Amino acid sequence: MVRKGRAVRRFDRGLFYIRLVDRETGDTQPIAVGIDPGSKKEALTVKSEAHTYLNVQVDAVTWVSRRVETRRMMRRTRRGRNCPHRASRKNRARGGIPPSTRARWQWKLRLVNWLRRMYPITAFVVEDIKAATRSQRRWDRSFSPLEVGKQWFYVELGEWGQVRTLQGHETKEQRDALGLKKSSQKLSDKFEAHCVDSWVLANWYVGGHIAPDNKEMLYIVPLRLHRRQLHMLQPAKGGIRRPNGGTRSMGLKRGSWVKHPKHGVCYVGGTTGSRISLHSLEDGKRLCRDARTADIGFLCRSSWRIRKGGRHCGS
Repeated sequence: MVRKGRAVRRFDRGLFYIRLVDRETGDTQPIAVGIDPGSKKEALTVKSEAHTYLNVQVDAVTWVSRRVETRRMMRRTRRGRNCPHRASRKNRARGGIPPSTRARWQWKLRLVNWLRRMYPITAFVVEDIKAATRSQRRWDRSFSPLEVGKQWFYVELGEWGQVRTLQGHETKEQRDALGLKKSSQKLSDKFEAHCVDSWVLANWYVGGHIAPDNKEMLYIVPLRLHRRQLHMLQPAKGGIRRPNGGTRSMGLKRGSWVKHPKHGVCYVGGTTGSRISLHSLEDGKRLCRDARTADIGFLCRSSWRIRKGGRHCGS
C-alpha cells in the first residue's frame, strides 16, 4: 500500500505504523483497550475481534511520593537558615488527589491518549482495584486516595469511549476459562506477567480468540524530569550548588528523541556549557555529554524511552 501511494509510513516513539491515505469503505471494527494497573508494572492491550494489534508493558510512576517528601524537607531546611525567605503559608497540598496518586493515573491516561492517535478505540476495559477498609485511621486514610484517583481515571476515560470494569476474580475466571496461566514473576518481561491480563480484558469485550494471536510487546519506561529543581540539593566545595533541573537543553525539550551520527537514536539529557548529554533509549545510560546541536537531528518529543528487552512493534 505504501508503494502504491495508498498509505504513508509513520513512526511514533517506539511504534511503527502506516496511515491510509484513502479508504474503500468507511466502516471500522470496534477496538478495545484492556488496562491492567499495577504497583510496579502495568499493561495495555489494543485488540479487535480479528486481531491483537499491540501489547504494551510499562513501568509505573513510583517516585513522586519520595520527591514530595524531599521537597517538604528542603523547604523546612531553607526556612531555618539565616537568610531571607518567604513566610510559611497554609498547606495547599491538603485535599484533592495526592500528587503520587494523580501521577500514577495520569501516566496511564497519557498512554491511552497516545494510542487513540493511531487506533479508533471505542471502549476501555479496566481491571478494578479494590481493597478492604479496616476502620483504622492510618490505613483508611492511605487507601481512600486510591479510590479517588481510580474514579477520576474512569471519568476521564469516559470522555473518550465506553468504560467497562472487571474485578480481579472475574479476570481470573476469564483467564482460567481460556486455559491461560499468569506468571508469578511480576517484574519479568514475559507476556504472562501482565499483558496476559490486559489481553484477557480486551478479548472479553470484543471476543474473537481463545488464545493470544500476538504476544509481541512494546516496553516503555517513563522519564523522570526535574521540572522545578534549579540546582543540586547538596552544595559542592565552596558552598556552590551545581545547576540541575529544568526541561530544556539548548533549545531542545529534554527527553526528545534525536539521531546522532555516532550513537544513533537516543534521547536528550542535560547540558554542560554549550554541549548536550545524550542517553540510551534502552537503559537510560549516558552515551556522551559533549554533543553539539548541529550534529544531531531532531526526531520527536517524548516523555518515555524504550526499555531494554523490548522490540519495535508494527501495526
